[in-house]
Amino acid sequence: MHIRTGDTVVVIRGEQLGERGEVQRVLRGRYSGRMSGKPNPNDVRIIVAGVNLITKHQRRTGNVRTQTGRIEREAPIHISNVMLVCPHCGEPTRVGHQILEDGTKVRQCKNEECRQTMD
Repeated sequence: MHIRTGDTVVVIRGEQLGERGEVQRVLRGRYSGRMSGKPNPNDVRIIVAGVNLITKHQRRTGNVRTQTGRIEREAPIHISNVMLVCPHCGEPTRVGHQILEDGTKVRQCKNEECRQTMD
């Protein structure tokens, strides 16, 4: 996986084009449709702080003390609609993988000027 929790990403497609935010959660293998009922391992979505905000109308249910009214929260966005921002050069970049001499696999920035490891 080229995007992990805590990474900074920029939106490259959709209404929030150009917005940056930190990845809060990675959701893998959600159900692909209502009728199929089978998880799709290729359907990877992420929740990014401050991006793709929705308004959820929450009704009071029983005696449970939960927040009621209009609640603004982040909705998942597909992983193909975002691009990782390199922490070294600060530019959106494609991600390569490199295996070091000790056998650990690290992510690498693919920008021509940078080419540094991210992990």
